[in-house]
Amino acid sequence: MGDFFERKLSGNYGVRSPYKRKVVKSNLSYTSILIGVNVAFFILFLILIGIYGDKAIFNLALIPAEILVGEKLWTLLTSMFLHSPGFLMHIVFNMITLMFLGNFVEKLIGKKRFLRLYFGGGLVAGLFFVISAILVPGNLNIPALGASGAIFALGGLLAVLTPRLPVLVFFVIPLPMWAAMSFLMFGMWGLSASAGWPIANSAHLGGLLVGVGYGFYLKRKFPRKTAMISKYFSK
Repeated sequence: MGDFFERKLSGNYGVRSPYKRKVVKSNLSYTSILIGVNVAFFILFLILIGIYGDKAIFNLALIPAEILVGEKLWTLLTSMFLHSPGFLMHIVFNMITLMFLGNFVEKLIGKKRFLRLYFGGGLVAGLFFVISAILVPGNLNIPALGASGAIFALGGLLAVLTPRLPVLVFFVIPLPMWAAMSFLMFGMWGLSASAGWPIANSAHLGGLLVGVGYGFYLKRKFPRKTAMISKYFSK
């Protein structure tokens, strides 16, 4: 688990052994790096669209029809770092959410597990989008982009490990973490169905399931630590 909770369990609150070699570590979190990469890709994406038009979208965004014939498989990854060029709040909301959830999860489970969860959730989210496009006629050529699937994986993990952690949905609605993720998942699904908004709900579901599954895996592997985490963040 993360270094923060390793110290909590061991009672070591920053005291170092004089016999251990000093290791210099960067204070920059992986979450901060991911946010920087997302912002850089967004700016680059705008420039490419200005130069190449829709070709930039079709070569970088995830299009189910291309994946199903084994083409442009790299878009399963590149689409995770792109956001809607016509809706600025898409990247703003995602990056604010990533900042809060990402830094917390990174400290909770450690940097390596955090990265595995983030990218695993994002890739599975893309695959869920492709599968849903097969089931719904006419959706095979609709592109998907955004970090939401990976972010939902982080939220799904917290819904399992810290279900009673109080959070403010949209910075206004107070809910425990498990209810917040349910509200976002089904609320956005209902909103897109009623208002016709192009929201990749199947991708969100795929990411959420990865996070929930990984949360239960960690609970089985580290029962004492995860129980302490749940209790600590239910206050």
